[in-house]
Amino acid sequence: MTSHFAQLAARLDNIAPFHVMELAKMAADLERQGRNIIHMGIGEPDFTAAQPVIDAAARAMADGRLQYTSATGLPELRLAISKHYRDVYGLDVAASRIVVTAGASAALLLACAALVEKSAEVLMSDPCYPCNRHFVAAFDGVAKMIVSGPEHRFQLSAEMVRANWSAQTRGVLLASPSNPTGTSIEEGELRRIVNVVRENKGFTIVDEIYNGLRYDASAFSALSLGDDVIVINSFSKYFNMTGWRLGWLVVPEQLVAPIEKLAQNLFICASSLAQHAGIACFTPEALSIYEARKAEFKRRRDYIVPALKSLGFKVPVMPDGAFYVYADCSDLSDDADALTRSMLNDAGVVMVPGLDFGPSTAHRYVRISYATSMENLQEAVARLRVFFANRGA
Repeated sequence: MTSHFAQLAARLDNIAPFHVMELAKMAADLERQGRNIIHMGIGEPDFTAAQPVIDAAARAMADGRLQYTSATGLPELRLAISKHYRDVYGLDVAASRIVVTAGASAALLLACAALVEKSAEVLMSDPCYPCNRHFVAAFDGVAKMIVSGPEHRFQLSAEMVRANWSAQTRGVLLASPSNPTGTSIEEGELRRIVNVVRENKGFTIVDEIYNGLRYDASAFSALSLGDDVIVINSFSKYFNMTGWRLGWLVVPEQLVAPIEKLAQNLFICASSLAQHAGIACFTPEALSIYEARKAEFKRRRDYIVPALKSLGFKVPVMPDGAFYVYADCSDLSDDADALTRSMLNDAGVVMVPGLDFGPSTAHRYVRISYATSMENLQEAVARLRVFFANRGA
């Protein structure tokens, strides 16, 4: 008997597969066969939650504080985030404007649900994190990708935004620092972008999930550019809490009620256990741990960039944040996807081809995550040195 299933929604045609996860599955298969694989693909810190956070979670569990919270999050957590903006960035961000979410993904989903209409264009850079454009597509919007090469640090400029704004454009979605490039938008340029968007009565969303991991500039948040800027953040990267699925969204006051209504219906609330634990992220003890880990990420960056160059990769822009290097592999191969598969199968090293991040860099760039130990990075470089030597033999 043939079973019948309803026709799938057409919007699925606009959601591409995630090659990062496909390579991760290939690597897992090799590991099951007994191979030792060094993972430099998925952007996940090798550090786990700091001990004060784990202790706070254990207390919440023992005390039974696991009920639903408000859709906007625990008041204590929203206040802690507000205080963090004051302490780190010198900004007075009202706790009432902060919505706690089930990770940055939920924050982006809520923002797009509130702002993106059918056929509405949202400008973003090519390359960019693929899920960001898929959030737009999920609400039948159009992610209009603008080629942003190394001469622009792989980021949009105000002139690009102005030149590409059309009658269908509703706003911009930026990421600073960015995945996959690890590059930030300079403060003055970001200010100019926001002003262009304001002139066109659009919205500006800035993904700042890596903002705590900026190495070469003083602390800066797009929230300093005005109360109309929407900012996404997360506990996953700087706070090393990937699987806890906890993030936040800062919105203008007039957007709080619409976002809360959406959150009530789509999520009810973020994990109460994760929220109680997240409060401990902002204690002096925990913050000292995170700053030490940030210094370690910078040490790894300063090792891996010259090491990649010595292997034949080109790194046209020094990453100033996150834990990625976006490297041009065109001197080594004309097919980044094939190269990453060969490196995995022959050297046991996972890197990600540019296929996920946009057409302009799909075949000549690879993304390297240095969110692994220095020992692993050194071993990966040693393996790749042999791998490339054998290819040239």
